Amino acid sequence: MKRLSNIIVTAVVGLLFTGCGLYDKYEQKVEAPADAFGQLDGSAIAGSESLAQMSWREFFTDPFLQQLIEQVLANNTDLNSARIAVEKSEASLKTAKLAYLPSLYFSPQGTLASFDKSAFSKTYTLPLQLSMDIDVFGSITNKKRAAKAVLLQAQLSEEATRANLISTTAQQYYYLVLLDRELDILTETDSLWKASLETQKALYENGQAYSTAVNQQESSWLSVKTQIIDIHRSIQSTENAICKLLGITPQHIKRSHMLSAAEYHTSSADQRMFDNQFLKIGVPAQMLELRPDIRMANAAMEEAFYNTQAARAAFFPSITLTAQGGWTNSGGGIVIDPAKMFLNLVGSLSQPIFARGQLKANYKINQLTEENLKKQYVQTVIDAGNEVNEALADGAAARDKHDVYHRQVEVLHEAYNGTHELMDNGKASYLEVLTAQENLLSAQLNEASNMYKAARALIALYIALGGGTK
Repeated sequence: MKRLSNIIVTAVVGLLFTGCGLYDKYEQKVEAPADAFGQLDGSAIAGSESLAQMSWREFFTDPFLQQLIEQVLANNTDLNSARIAVEKSEASLKTAKLAYLPSLYFSPQGTLASFDKSAFSKTYTLPLQLSMDIDVFGSITNKKRAAKAVLLQAQLSEEATRANLISTTAQQYYYLVLLDRELDILTETDSLWKASLETQKALYENGQAYSTAVNQQESSWLSVKTQIIDIHRSIQSTENAICKLLGITPQHIKRSHMLSAAEYHTSSADQRMFDNQFLKIGVPAQMLELRPDIRMANAAMEEAFYNTQAARAAFFPSITLTAQGGWTNSGGGIVIDPAKMFLNLVGSLSQPIFARGQLKANYKINQLTEENLKKQYVQTVIDAGNEVNEALADGAAARDKHDVYHRQVEVLHEAYNGTHELMDNGKASYLEVLTAQENLLSAQLNEASNMYKAARALIALYIALGGGTK
């Protein structure tokens, strides 16, 4: 017992003089760029609230989309794998915490021995062995803290997977809504151009138009027909993509209807995703801290810090206390019957002297890993700021184009109607009518596409600021 006490005292003294800092807790010391967003429009960063603080149910108010997101989060394989990764990390952390406790083993042994054909002698031992590592130099503590950082990374990875699934589902959903709107436009155009074709045929039969005009008009009408077929195919493909996210077989996806710009201005329906003014909500720079990837990068630095501490602790002695007790009928080679109780206490200290460079190399590797993760953290913040900047820029562009497209559609509607009337009265050529028709169709499709771009920019901004994790 006196020897054991001397070992412990020696270890404590060693800790006081050479092991300082091995129990230090991680503190983030890496400074991220202060202007991560770059140069932004003042209207984009005014205010004190952030989209990221809204739960996805508050942000996406479309009931059909809400139902889809709930199904995706419940059934998606990638998210399920992320959940399992969290459970594995929780098990590893529990193991790391239990490392403070002693281990207990029961290993009974029995022997039959005979010499020169003598009768067998029977001996047995029923020992209980207890072994405990004394965490004098922080090896167990640092490993436990590193395991906790690994768990945090797994949890944040699950949050990031959830946010990405929400973003992908929403973008696919609103792309479906856009395709429906384009199909409506093309279907209406199909009817109008078919009527124009009938007019051209009547004029041709009455000698008031050339066959060239009829052929050109029919060619344009058939072009619309092919676009309708392409839209139907795109709708089917997008529905299939959403079904893959849902983990279900291909089927129809229920969705809302996109209002035209004219309908939007006169409707009270909730069209937040297509409301370009909604992009002016405040974006404080500190909101980047909500992003799972930035928090994961910080947790990775924390894990590396504790791994480095553990690698440093490996240079110091390890202390193990072992106790063994039980019953045996063999005491020092002399068979004793009945069995007697025995007890054995051992304290051991192991100081590394030469480990073929493994300890030094491991410490260096962990230091380099820690340094690399610091640089990666800064780059993660820069990338995040770039995503926010891009989303705001895309949203601002869509907002600025919105009224322009709306007015362009109105003007071209008037131009098309006027040109058609002039052609009916023989005062305009078929080429002018074709040009007016095609310009109007292009403007209508551009207007619908721009509304989708506004929705996509808003979704991207929401995710870029760390939304979708609640």
